Amino acid sequence: MKCPRCKQDNDRVVDSRAAADGGAIRRRRECLECFLRYTTYERVEDTPLRVIKKSGERVRFERERVLAGMMRACEKLPVSTEDLERAAARVEARCQEEHDREVPSSVIGALVMEELKALHHVAYVRFASVYREFKDISQFLDELHPILETQRRGAADPSAKHGA
Repeated sequence: MKCPRCKQDNDRVVDSRAAADGGAIRRRRECLECFLRYTTYERVEDTPLRVIKKSGERVRFERERVLAGMMRACEKLPVSTEDLERAAARVEARCQEEHDREVPSSVIGALVMEELKALHHVAYVRFASVYREFKDISQFLDELHPILETQRRGAADPSAKHGA
């Protein structure tokens, strides 16, 4: 570490302690040339997650955009903002866990659909119709068929959990 005063690379660490709730290490150093004491911080390098869009363009991942899409799908439905925020956080966490630095937008869309399916079936179909670019009613029906089958099985079995 170079001294801020004399620019020499000859120092010693006088004190080290955790800082920023354990997210960094604060070090007090003393330059062995000019005896200036100064503070440095050591942190884990945070590499932002990037999204690979269909066009090939790469943009920064923004949880707010994921949340905005989910909120549009849930408009006028009984889904709380808190539930949507938790779902968006889960999408972001899975993207960071399963992808090193870049994640395809198709993966994000699939994760959002998975979360919406668990929250509200109508929101799920709304999002899927835009995300998958449905062209006709048959595509809606193809998406609804598995949901309806699950609900029919649930109605036949009273101990089964009902969907939204």
